Amino acid sequence: MNSWDLPDAITLVDIKKEMYSEEDVSVMYALTGSYEQLFSKRSQNFVAQGLKNSIKSDADYGALLPQDYTFLKRPILVYDENIFVGNDAKTAAEVQSFLEKL
Repeated sequence: MNSWDLPDAITLVDIKKEMYSEEDVSVMYALTGSYEQLFSKRSQNFVAQGLKNSIKSDADYGALLPQDYTFLKRPILVYDENIFVGNDAKTAAEVQSFLEKL
C-alpha cells in the first residue's frame, strides 16, 4: 500500500492539475445514474455565481460539471464498476470496507 493506503492499482488524480474530461463525467454518470450526486453544491464558484436558482434538472448539473473542477464533489473513487463519491462518514466507511476486501 502507498502512503494513502490505496492499493497500487488505484491512481490518485489531482484534478486541479489534470482536469477531468467530459468522457470521465460520462463514465461517472453511468456508474451513479445522477449528475447531481457528482456535483458539489458547496463549491465556492457555484455559490458565488448564484447558479443554484438556474438548476432545473439533473441534466443542468451535468452541463455545469465540465466547466469548473470545483463543481465535482470530491473525493471520487472509481474501481471497476464501483464508485464512491464524497467524504461523508457513510461513504468513508463504505470505502474502507471496500478496500479491505481487495
